[in-house]
Amino acid sequence: MSNDRSYLARLQEYYATHRVLPSYASIGQLLGLKSKSSVAAMVARLKLAGFIDSTPDKRLAPTRRFFERPLAESPVQAGLPNPIDDGQGDALTIDDYLIEHPSQTVLVRVKGDSMIDAGILEGDLVVIEKAAAAKRGDIVIAIVDGQFTLKRLDLEQGSFVLRPENKAYPVIRPEGTLEIFGVMVGLVRKL
Repeated sequence: MSNDRSYLARLQEYYATHRVLPSYASIGQLLGLKSKSSVAAMVARLKLAGFIDSTPDKRLAPTRRFFERPLAESPVQAGLPNPIDDGQGDALTIDDYLIEHPSQTVLVRVKGDSMIDAGILEGDLVVIEKAAAAKRGDIVIAIVDGQFTLKRLDLEQGSFVLRPENKAYPVIRPEGTLEIFGVMVGLVRKL
């Protein structure tokens, strides 16, 4: 299976670029496997391990497990240095980690800087759960007079307000309707 890990990693790289898995013949070329039987045996092992499957028209397709990433068994120190393992613990998908209710969850790209003091930067993707009940202190996407905004939900004198996390912006005190589109449950940032 050690070679299969390497083969899987190369197939994951291919999929990230092409958004499709290669044909059997292309797999042989990509992985340097000389015979069709070697390719078939490797594909069978990856199918058995649950990483890939075949579609009704016999094409290879990634399964949910294909997108798992290694999860290090020990956490990394944010203080003094500490040894870390090489990530050979359990595996985890980003979806499993961030998304509890897939049918009610959307990713929304952030535009603007009104939430920078909460660590939310322009270009970040916020993970929004639409079915979650919002409570005071939650970061929410709210709809105010037909406009969407990402702010912290707060309470002032018995009324809900939307508080930015940047002192350069004013608190929004809705005069009309205030609707909560969803609650932020995570954040994705590409460095």
